[in-house]
Amino acid sequence: MKHDSMLEEVPVEQAVGMVLAHDLTQIIPGKFKGRLFKKGHVIREEDIPALLSIGKEHIYTLRLAQGYLHEDEAALRMAKAAHGAGITLTEPHEGKVTLKSAIRGLVKIDKDRIDQVNSLDQVIMSTVKTNTVAEPGRSLMGTRVIPLVIEEERITAVERIAASAGYPIVEVKPFRPLRAGLITTGSEVFKGRIEDQFGPAVRNKLVALGSEVIEQRFAPDDSETIAQEIRRFLEEDRADLILVTGGMSVDPDDRTPGAIKRAGASVVSYGTPMLPGSMLLMGYLDGVPIMGLPGCVMHDPYTSFDVLLPRICAGETITRTDITELGYGGLYGC
Repeated sequence: MKHDSMLEEVPVEQAVGMVLAHDLTQIIPGKFKGRLFKKGHVIREEDIPALLSIGKEHIYTLRLAQGYLHEDEAALRMAKAAHGAGITLTEPHEGKVTLKSAIRGLVKIDKDRIDQVNSLDQVIMSTVKTNTVAEPGRSLMGTRVIPLVIEEERITAVERIAASAGYPIVEVKPFRPLRAGLITTGSEVFKGRIEDQFGPAVRNKLVALGSEVIEQRFAPDDSETIAQEIRRFLEEDRADLILVTGGMSVDPDDRTPGAIKRAGASVVSYGTPMLPGSMLLMGYLDGVPIMGLPGCVMHDPYTSFDVLLPRICAGETITRTDITELGYGGLYGC
């Protein structure tokens, strides 16, 4: 009997020698869930008991009409159209292809084109968020079509959307190893009254992204001294990144923002709409990123610094728009 103009339903006992139209899954509660037979498998006599055991008294053989694609081919074409550098593709399975990170780096995803694809009927692209830090092997996107067979013109439309911007929908940018200069301000630390806690926290975050602190220097609450240390890291040490910790509040003894400006930096933003991390300063000095880090960096596991640092390590330039966009979804603590 005809289930569709492209599918033929056949009793299992009469299916020997025929080709499966789609994957068949076996589920043994608490023990196993996976593919029992792959699409394209030629049914053998010894397969009949296994098919009956999963409740398959009939199977479908596929006869594709012109202009139609099987779900596996469709999902694979979507994945190939979307992926860029740093991505690997899985084999199609039950009409789905997974795009995984091949490297450790920063995930970049074009949300606008994802939305365009998902506005089409019967096709799906599901992703993680852009600017996510990915480890090798992490799943970043899944492509899928809803029906077993789909009009090829729908997949062609997906491919047109994917190619419309001149760069991939999804890619992973590798982290560059940066040499960071760290200046810890505060007379209480400079004079040894309290122990510094910024250094270990900042080092750990940089090392996790493949970068390093080339030196940590200490400065009192004096704008000129702090500015001089900033210039030294830039001119003598050729640092790729300058981090100035402490002194970021509105207290009159906190001089870090003024010292960064005094050193000649162009400030992108003093303050970010994210909690914790609202007092962070982002700027550039002769093209080198410079950041003023608030106290929360010492003890909070995820702050505005943790959002921006991976992007800097991936070679991105932080803009005012990037800072503005931190507000939506940026409440992690208060």
